Amino acid sequence: MHLVTAEEMREMDRRTIEEFGLPARLLMENAGRGTARVLLEKFPDISGKRIGVLAGRGNNGGDGFVAARYLSQRGACVTVYLLTEKSRLTGHAADNFHLLSPLGIQVREVVDQTAFDGICAELAHQQVLVDAILGTGLSAEVKGLLRSVIEFVNAAGRPVVSVDIPSGLHADTGQPCGCCIRASATATFAFPKIGHALMPGASLSGELHVIDIGIPAHIVEAVGPRQHLLNCKTLQEYIKPRREDTHKGKTGHVLIVAGSTGKTGAAALCALSALRAGAGLVTLGIPESVNPSMEPQVLEVMTAPLPETGGGVHSDSAFDVIMKLLSDKQCLAMGPGMGTAAETKALVHRLIQESPVPIVVDADGLNCLAGHMTVLKKKKAEIVLTPHPGEMARLINATPGEVQADRVSCARRFAEKYSLHLVLKGARTVIAHPDGQVHVNPTGNPGMASAGMGDVLTGIIAGFIAQGYPPEHAAPIAVYLHGAAADETAESLGPYGYLASDVMKGLPKAIAGLTGARAYEDPRVYRTPQSEPL
Repeated sequence: MHLVTAEEMREMDRRTIEEFGLPARLLMENAGRGTARVLLEKFPDISGKRIGVLAGRGNNGGDGFVAARYLSQRGACVTVYLLTEKSRLTGHAADNFHLLSPLGIQVREVVDQTAFDGICAELAHQQVLVDAILGTGLSAEVKGLLRSVIEFVNAAGRPVVSVDIPSGLHADTGQPCGCCIRASATATFAFPKIGHALMPGASLSGELHVIDIGIPAHIVEAVGPRQHLLNCKTLQEYIKPRREDTHKGKTGHVLIVAGSTGKTGAAALCALSALRAGAGLVTLGIPESVNPSMEPQVLEVMTAPLPETGGGVHSDSAFDVIMKLLSDKQCLAMGPGMGTAAETKALVHRLIQESPVPIVVDADGLNCLAGHMTVLKKKKAEIVLTPHPGEMARLINATPGEVQADRVSCARRFAEKYSLHLVLKGARTVIAHPDGQVHVNPTGNPGMASAGMGDVLTGIIAGFIAQGYPPEHAAPIAVYLHGAAADETAESLGPYGYLASDVMKGLPKAIAGLTGARAYEDPRVYRTPQSEPL
C-alpha cells in the first residue's frame, strides 16, 4: 500500500482535476461522503445522535460540511462549529457551507476565544465529534483558538472521527505540530499519509479508513509515491517457494563475525536467528579465547575461532582468515557484541571495503563506523545497516531527537547518499533503499523493547540474503517477520516480559503465516467501500 506525502497527494488531486477532468467539487463530495460512511459504520444507530462537526476554513472544513449533510440526512442531530468567519470561506468549501442552511443544520460561528468559551458547554454534550479543522498542509505550530479547541476535544473524552488527518498532525513526519487531536478513527483519502504510519501519528489517528475518492491509477503511477506500508500481499510477491529436492547446501551459508568476552549472547542470538530464518548453514566467527564457551550455546552452528587482541576482542589480524571463510558464503553479518576497540574498528572498516558478499552491519559494527563514514563509499558489495535511533544519530552526528523528528527523510537521505539499505529500527521501523524507495513496517509491539531483539533481526536479514534474496527484498521481509513473530509471542505469552529468544523461536510460525497467505495487516487500516448509496 502506498504512503503519500502531502505534496504527492496535492499533485494527484491537481492532475485528477486538470488533466483527467474530474471536478474538484466531486472530489470533495466523495471525501465527505466517505467520511460519513465511516461514522455510519462505527455508529449504525446514528439517528438521533448529537454530532458536532468542528470545521476550519480550508478544504478540510469543506469535507466536513459534506459529511454533515449526509449525517443529517440519516437522522443525526448535527451542529457545525465553524472556527472562522463564514466570510473567509472560499471555493468549494464555501459552496458546501451554503448547502447546510437549506437542510436546517445548525451552525455556530466561533471566531475567537470568547466565542469558543461560550459554546464549550454545548460542545461537551455532543456524543460524537468530527474533526475537520486542519488538513494535510499543516507545517506550523498550532496556536491560539485552534490549540484551545484541540485541547478541549482531547479532554472531552468523546469519540472523534478525523477528516483526512487528525488536526495538528504533520502529514509527512507523524509528529504533532505543538498539539494534535487524538482520534478514535480517521477517514483519509486515496492513500494513507506517511504521518498515519509513523509513531506517534499512528496511535493518534486511531482506526485508519482509506476512502477511494476517484484518483485514477495512471495518475498515481505518474506521481509515483516513494513510500509504502509493508503488507502480506507485497511480501508474498517477494517470497520464493522452496523446491522439494532442496538441501542445506542450496539454502545459503552465512558467516557471522560477532561476540566478545561478556557478549557471547548477542552472537548466539544472531547466529541461531539466521538458521530460524531458513539459512542452511551458519558459521560464527568468534574470538578464539571465547570459542569454548560459545560452542555449547549454538549446537546447530559451526564456529570459527578467530585471532584476537587478547581479552576476547576481535582483531584486525583476523582479516585474512575471515576473507578465506567468505569464499563459500553468501552473506556476512557483523557487529553484535563485537566491542569497539581500535583493532576491532580496523577490522570492520577493512571488511566493509573488501567483502565480496553482501554485508549486514549492526550494533558495535555501526559504532565502529561512526566518524568514519567514507569507508562506506569504498564498499565492494551491497550493505544493510540496522541502526536504532541512537546509533543512527552517531552515524550522522545528530541527536536521537533529530532522527526521530523525521524518520523517513533521515533514512532516505542516508540510504541515497551512501547507496545502501538502511533499516532504522524502532516503533514503525523504516527501511530505506539506495533508489529512495522507503518501506514502513506495521508489525511489532512495545514488548520488543528488550535486549537482543536487534541481534535477532540481524540474523534474520542475513539468513534471507544467504538464501538468495536481494537486500531490497530481504530487509523488508525480515523486518516484517521479526515484528509478526513478536506479535504472536505477545499474544501467547503476554504484552511484555518475553525474550528475544522467544521471538526467534516464533520465526518459523511467522514464516508459515506469510507464505501460507494468512494475512497480517496493520489492524487499524481499513478500506471503506464507496459503491452503495448512503
